[in-house]
Parts: sequence; C-alpha cells; structure tokens
Amino acid sequence: MKSKQKTKNMVLLALFGCIEIVLMLTPLGYIPIGPVRATTLHIPVILAGVLMGPGAGSAIGLIFGISSVIINTLTPTVTSFVFSPFYSVGEFHGGLASLIIAIGPRVLLGWLAGVLFTLLMKTTKKINVSLILAALISTLTHTALVMLGIYVFFGSAYAAVKGVALSGLAALLLGAVMTNGLLEMAIGVVIVLAVGRVLLPLTKGKIKKAAGE
Repeated sequence: MKSKQKTKNMVLLALFGCIEIVLMLTPLGYIPIGPVRATTLHIPVILAGVLMGPGAGSAIGLIFGISSVIINTLTPTVTSFVFSPFYSVGEFHGGLASLIIAIGPRVLLGWLAGVLFTLLMKTTKKINVSLILAALISTLTHTALVMLGIYVFFGSAYAAVKGVALSGLAALLLGAVMTNGLLEMAIGVVIVLAVGRVLLPLTKGKIKKAAGE
C-alpha cells in the first residue's frame, strides 16, 4: 500500500515539475504587466505542497526559482538584475543576492503551503477552507518576501531604474504586492481549489492523516 502511494506521489511530482517547465517556456508562466511580470508558476508549487507535503512543495519551488533566473537572464526586463546574477542594466547588476531572491521565497512557498495545509486540516477538518487559506497565505508570504528581498538587497538600484526616489520605494513595492500579489492570489486560489479537489483522492491517505482521522 505504501509502495503504491509512493508511486502515485512520484508521478504527481513529475507531473508538477513538467507543468512548471511548460509554464516557464510559454507566455502562460510569466504574464507582463507593464515593466513587471505576474506569474502562474506558484500554482504547481502550492499544489505539490498541499497534496504531497512540504518536501515535494519545496522541490517544485526550486524549479520555479531556477526558472525565474533563466527567464530573467534570457528575456530580461529593466529590473531583471534582481532575479539574475547574469544580467545587468547600466551600472546595476545582479549577484548572489539575486539568487537568494529568485530561489529562496519559491522554495519556502512550497514548504509553507504543505505545512499550512496540514495544520489547517487538523484544526478545521474542512478541505475547501484548508486549500483556500493555504493558497492565500503562502502566495502572499511569497510575494512579500520577494519584495522585501528587493528592498533589502537592491533598494537603491531598483529605485533608480524605476525612476523613483529611495524614500518612495517602499510604497512602490507595496503597490506591487497589492496588484501582482492580489492577482496571483486570486488565480492561485481558484486553480488550487479546483485542481486540489480533483487530485485529493490520489493522496487520500495523506488527507486522513492531516485531518487526524
């Protein structure tokens, strides 16, 4: 029985990994909104976390992070140096901090989604509520951490290329959280709820354990 469940999880993990790669290679993954990009790559990461646990979510999150480095290197925008150590604009260039911003929050996204879903199932015993809240909280945390990383590591450079004073950078980044972040949360919740409900039978054992049954 455990071997069968392990096989199912491996198939799902491979599926979500492939979906991440497809999203990375098509316009569906990174949606341009002005000079920035909203993303849908967080959705397979959250699904992997809630269906198979924090470890699986972190693994798919790592693919998400690496894809961010690749996309911002090969098809950069004016602010891509904050996500890629291989891209520069004028005097501003990325570095190790770029990898931290591009990869760290994405790995944490999958881990957090898995942990939250398990905790919510134990406390609420409601699958829909657990899926929705896990998607909402993990997505918002991911967006906030990315923006915080930009502020801490590249504040002056980011403000300069965006043409704003450093004193106005916090408001600019908060605005990004309220636009990109809310859009990504809305899309994420709808898809995670719909797809999660369909795929839950494949991880039924995990759901019962999470609910304390």
